[in-house]
Amino acid sequence: MTEPLRLSKRMSELGLCSRREADEWIARGWVRVDGNIVSELGSKVLPQQRITIERQASAEQSKRVTILINKPMGFVSGQAEDGYKPAVVLVNGESRWAEDKSPEQFHPKQLRSLVPAGRLDIDSVGLLVLTQDGRVAKQLIGEDTAIEKEYLVRVKYGKPGKLPESELKLLNHGLSLDGKKLLPAKVEWQNDDQLRFILREGKKRQIRRMCEAVGLKVLGLKRVRIGNVKLGNLPTGQWRYLGADEQF
Repeated sequence: MTEPLRLSKRMSELGLCSRREADEWIARGWVRVDGNIVSELGSKVLPQQRITIERQASAEQSKRVTILINKPMGFVSGQAEDGYKPAVVLVNGESRWAEDKSPEQFHPKQLRSLVPAGRLDIDSVGLLVLTQDGRVAKQLIGEDTAIEKEYLVRVKYGKPGKLPESELKLLNHGLSLDGKKLLPAKVEWQNDDQLRFILREGKKRQIRRMCEAVGLKVLGLKRVRIGNVKLGNLPTGQWRYLGADEQF
């Protein structure tokens, strides 16, 4: 017999919402299992049971926004640390990109529960996703995510001459970090001092550590794409909404 799962975990697995959202909806009586409202936190279900959500939950979820920001250097992705401000402080009515095509109207309440879906180091720039939607967060940073992230990385080789082809192959596949083999990546030269990295994982300072392992020093790092969503012409320090027609 299949083991029962926590209702909130099962809802997250099904892509209905995040676990935090699930607990909130359960407590509000917005979740039904096989047609019956379940409002007790910690309730368990079997995988074959049918889970539905009330229209109030769907309506609330539809109001949740996802914001794309071109993060400048010197801002942290998440909570403030070591005196540095979080990227979310850049989100206001004045810093919205004038060419944003979304009909969404900015309101300060959209800043509530707006969290980064993935990290971008303080000394890195480019595309950062901030979202109120647990489904987006799970899609981008969940354990089984395979969404590509593309970076342009300016580097300097610490030895005479050019980086050997064998070391470039290592960057593509063969390196380990923290005792664990990295997933295959796609790394290629864009010009004499710039590499293009495409990764399907995001370990802390991964690209910088990968480069260090083959004798390269990173001089600049910019994320330009997450899945199907590109940074495009979004100016540094400005933001726009993820469009209704856009999917990662």
